[in-house]
Amino acid sequence: MGARPVAQLNALFFGQVSEPRTRWIMDGVVRGIGDYGNAFGVPVVAGQSFFHEAYHQNPLVNAMSVGIVKVDQCLSAKASGVGNPVYIVGAYTGRDGVHGASFASGDLTEDSAKDLPSVQVGDPFMEKCLMEATLETIPTGAIVGIQDMGAAGIICSTSEMSARGQVGMDIYLDLVPTRQNDLQPFELLLSESQERMLVVVDAQKTEDFESVFAKWEVPCKAIGQVTEGGLLRFYFKEEKVAEIPAETLVLGGKAPQYERAFSEPAYFKATKTFTSKAIPEPKDLREMAKTLLQHPQLASKKNIYRQFDQMVGVATLSAYTPSDAGVIRIPGTEKALAMTVDVNPYYVYAHPELGTEIAVAEAARNLVCSGAKPLAVTNCLNFGNPYDPEAYWQFVGSIKGLSKGCRFYDTPVTGGNVSFYNQFTSEGKTSPVLPTPTIGMIGLIEDLAHFTGLGFQDEGDLILLLGEMTPCLQSSLYLEVLGHGKSSPPPYYDRNKEKVLHKSLLGAIRKGWIKSAHDVSEGGLFIAVLEALSEKGWGCEMYGADALRADAFWFGEGQGRVVISLNPTLESQVVSWFTQQQVPVYFLGKVKGHAIKIDGNDWGKIEDWKFQDLNF
Repeated sequence: MGARPVAQLNALFFGQVSEPRTRWIMDGVVRGIGDYGNAFGVPVVAGQSFFHEAYHQNPLVNAMSVGIVKVDQCLSAKASGVGNPVYIVGAYTGRDGVHGASFASGDLTEDSAKDLPSVQVGDPFMEKCLMEATLETIPTGAIVGIQDMGAAGIICSTSEMSARGQVGMDIYLDLVPTRQNDLQPFELLLSESQERMLVVVDAQKTEDFESVFAKWEVPCKAIGQVTEGGLLRFYFKEEKVAEIPAETLVLGGKAPQYERAFSEPAYFKATKTFTSKAIPEPKDLREMAKTLLQHPQLASKKNIYRQFDQMVGVATLSAYTPSDAGVIRIPGTEKALAMTVDVNPYYVYAHPELGTEIAVAEAARNLVCSGAKPLAVTNCLNFGNPYDPEAYWQFVGSIKGLSKGCRFYDTPVTGGNVSFYNQFTSEGKTSPVLPTPTIGMIGLIEDLAHFTGLGFQDEGDLILLLGEMTPCLQSSLYLEVLGHGKSSPPPYYDRNKEKVLHKSLLGAIRKGWIKSAHDVSEGGLFIAVLEALSEKGWGCEMYGADALRADAFWFGEGQGRVVISLNPTLESQVVSWFTQQQVPVYFLGKVKGHAIKIDGNDWGKIEDWKFQDLNF
């Protein structure tokens, strides 16, 4: 695209952390992200981890990158200019990654390890050099079009670039630099070896182009040229080995499009019969909170993120002041980019459409809590086999929810990815992952003074709750701990009230009234407050709502709520502001000492409520 990467995020989904296999997989995944990302020189600024038995055999690793590009230096992935040479630049091509896309489009089984050569081998140093060479070449004007080689390698990039430009290409596969001497034409076409780009170069500027790549010692080889018409022709040792119109291989052209059957699963109807009355209230609320705190979902993830370089580039503001989103200063300005990844698979499983819309809303809420206006969305949509009518029903519902949410919050989808076949088959039994449409969202902080952390700052500050107070236990982590994780609908959510909350909270932050803001999500209100307290080790005095059952008040996950703190001198104008905006405001208590007191009861010192480290 011509953009310099400035930040990375990830969303990781694993099986039960108590399982040795899960801990082994986690260790490998975290090392992979750290070893590659740290060497590549882009900070990891935010992420998410989720644990459920559904991911035991089929973990998910979703990655998001954010870059900054000058609008007049944006590059196109379109081929043009008959006679312009076509180059392959970057790493040599090997057998690693041949049939990688096919491997990803099938069920995992006990025999899947035999397909290991389908997995690509990465080289972060080559990636770094390739990135720098590409960015340095932009001012020369030599690049006509450029596309990375992802799934299906050369055949994909040549067909997509040609179809976009309504041109063809002649490609000589024996000119492709290789790591092995005996690669066959089909292997050269399908290899997904990493760190490679396909570039159409201005025929008058090939010398400028090649000199930059030579400086960075990045392999750079002309392997063909752009031709008139839309025909792709591939040659190997002077023999034509393939000929096909480019448009037949791309979406929107003549590539086949399918309409799959889908049907509502039986479990969906069962969730509608849920009633919180069937859930007994805990006799000891404090002990229940302690039990909830043991869940790996709520554990400290520092053993993960400390293996990632957060500070390279020295622009990561959220590394100093933890916030609901990762925040990166935009060089040369007083602005910052905020970014987040969000999804709760429990909600999506319970109701794919509503659960996905909630994921969009939560992502936007996290950005707003950090002081940013939401701008745009990317996604990674992880589902089971699309030939399974029930799995496809989940996918269809999720797409509807994504569309509805993004339109409502005015956050266009700029790109994304779909990952099907996330399931494991053994002895005739298939186990799919929970439907997992991961939402990545970015926002803009207009002034660095508006950047807002999640932690309570000073003793005596007031603690307020914004948003609807609802007796909502549905799809909560609390229910999962009690063994009712898949038996209820999604939590309370009102899109209109949520949007008003976002607008009014962002307005209050820009007025300088809010000292901290943290959304209520997994674990409910008590966990949100505890996370805000833990940042500086403060204690608090808080009060519950007599009108609600205590477990629903403290552990329910009703959406559209944010815990804020402020100087007591601003209480009247802050309450007046939100009341005028028709956002409910509740007084929770105040920051005080280093112990937790709830409704006059001593819950112990703050150090007794430390989040456990996630060990693996």
